[in-house]
Amino acid sequence: MAIRYGVQADTRDECMRALTELCERLGARPATLPTDVLGNGWLARAVPTPPADVEPDPGQQ
Repeated sequence: MAIRYGVQADTRDECMRALTELCERLGARPATLPTDVLGNGWLARAVPTPPADVEPDPGQQ
C-alpha cells in the first residue's frame, strides 16, 4: 500500500492552506484537492513525491 497523508478542516480555504503547508514540509504532492463529499468537513490528500530517478510503480501515481 502506498503512503498517503490526509488533511481535514472546517472550510475549503483552511484545508487548501493545510494541504499546501503539508506538501511543502514533507516534500509531497497533492493527490486529492479539498472536497466536502464526505459531508464531515473538507478533506484533502497528498502522497510523497518520488525521487526524480525512480519510476513510479504502475497504479501508484
